[in-house]
Amino acid sequence: MSEPAATARLTRDITAGLKADHLSDLYRDLHRHPELAFQEHRTAARLAARLRAGGFEVTEGVGRTGVVGVLANGDGPVVWLRGDMDALPVREATGLEYASVVDGVMHACGHDLHVTWLIGAAEALAAGRGTWSGTLVVVGQPAEESGGGAAAMVADGAHERFPRPDVLFGQHAAPGPAGFYPHTPGLMMSASDDIDVVVHGRGGHGSRPESTVDPVVTGAYIVTRLQSVVSREVAAAQSAVLTVGQFHAGTRHNVIPAEAHLALNVRTQDPQVRERVLAAVRRVVTGECRAAGCPEPPEVTVVSSCPNTVNDAALDREVAAVHRELFGTDTVFDFGPATGSEDFSLLAPKGVPYDYWYVTTTPPGVWEAAPGDGLLERLGNVPGNHSPLFAPDPSVLVPGVLTLVSAALSRLGREQGTP
Repeated sequence: MSEPAATARLTRDITAGLKADHLSDLYRDLHRHPELAFQEHRTAARLAARLRAGGFEVTEGVGRTGVVGVLANGDGPVVWLRGDMDALPVREATGLEYASVVDGVMHACGHDLHVTWLIGAAEALAAGRGTWSGTLVVVGQPAEESGGGAAAMVADGAHERFPRPDVLFGQHAAPGPAGFYPHTPGLMMSASDDIDVVVHGRGGHGSRPESTVDPVVTGAYIVTRLQSVVSREVAAAQSAVLTVGQFHAGTRHNVIPAEAHLALNVRTQDPQVRERVLAAVRRVVTGECRAAGCPEPPEVTVVSSCPNTVNDAALDREVAAVHRELFGTDTVFDFGPATGSEDFSLLAPKGVPYDYWYVTTTPPGVWEAAPGDGLLERLGNVPGNHSPLFAPDPSVLVPGVLTLVSAALSRLGREQGTP
């Protein structure tokens, strides 16, 4: 029996009694009670309680609201499994009977699934500890959406206070017909930079614009000019996305404000392209403010960043092989690098390999009703992450546990007599 086949068989053995019903109540409860970044107190408490019940040594409050559970089970590798816990400031429009009860907050990115999968995997591996040896570390990470959660846990000593990982695994719910597990060896996700811009004008009465320096007009020119950065300063063969996500200015119809605030996001896949785009943002903002005669230079601040997610290629091929054994050859494919971003890789100490993959979650009926002939066309026409209509199919509850369990078992040692 090949190693992937043996790992798949062991995964099936220790999860044989796992049913969707065992996970459904937990998942629905988490979905009903979403919590924003660094406010995941209820979610963290639920995770910590389930880990303690499974025999883990649990530490709460790591990086403010993070949870770390350690299950030492003899000699062998140290495997970290990570799931993120925070929700988004999105008002849910799914119509689900277990929709969010928190107004304006929703698990629109699937982190409720991530926590459910993490708990299910932790409990299955704890119950099956007689079949493996090593140390399992379960990480409930806060604040992925704000980009600061992984960094906060590392700054709080995650790499020193807990067993150092030999490998780190994670996964993400994604749009696509439920039942696929895309893997990408190497570059998988883009780097991300959030930038705050403050334009300083001179406020005054709307009836006398000549006595002011209008930051709204200047901001509008900045937004328009930024659209040419990617189209005219980045080669067509290179990847970059520049988004202006917020533009705030003013308080009344007839008041020209003194300031305008813009929030930008930059996605890149190459460090040199990143530096070129960030420099262009600063140049455009500064130039437009000078052209407008602003009384003070603008403020341009990179407030958070996530690095590229680059899977260890050999590790990814190993885990993908196990997932093919579990779910079928055609269920695993290379989707290629995405423009989405993650802070997952920050949890891996320098030199430690990691692997991160997707679990597709679109309900069959939604996928079949979506217009378009090919995969990419349909992907653009089904609710994706961050949509108020994002509603993963419950059929992915058990498979998402199996993907994590099998990845962990691919590296944990086998107890004597275990295939």
